[in-house]
Amino acid sequence: MNLKLEKINAYHVLFIEEERIDAHNSGELKDAILHIIEQGDTAIIVQLEKVRFIDSSGLGALLSGYKNAAARSGKLALANLQQQVLSMFELTRLNRVFEIYADLDEAFDNQA
Repeated sequence: MNLKLEKINAYHVLFIEEERIDAHNSGELKDAILHIIEQGDTAIIVQLEKVRFIDSSGLGALLSGYKNAAARSGKLALANLQQQVLSMFELTRLNRVFEIYADLDEAFDNQA
């Protein structure tokens, strides 16, 4: 999976450079998020701008990251969701679990 991690302000922003998050690559995403958290970085924003499709295993990987961050008093938020991806979060009601922002600026403003 093509991922890029940047530290911006006090946050670790994980850019997902893939069009799909599915059973073929969701394990790699889950491991990457867990690795970030295990390093002690628990203020994470996942940038999903390029993702056009996510399935249940992709949702599960993000939810696992959310739970691991919360267990360490951290946060995992999402930004820049395409409409098709946002629809999956709404359909599964995970939009009530995650903090979802229109863009990184909004995420930074609301994480303080």
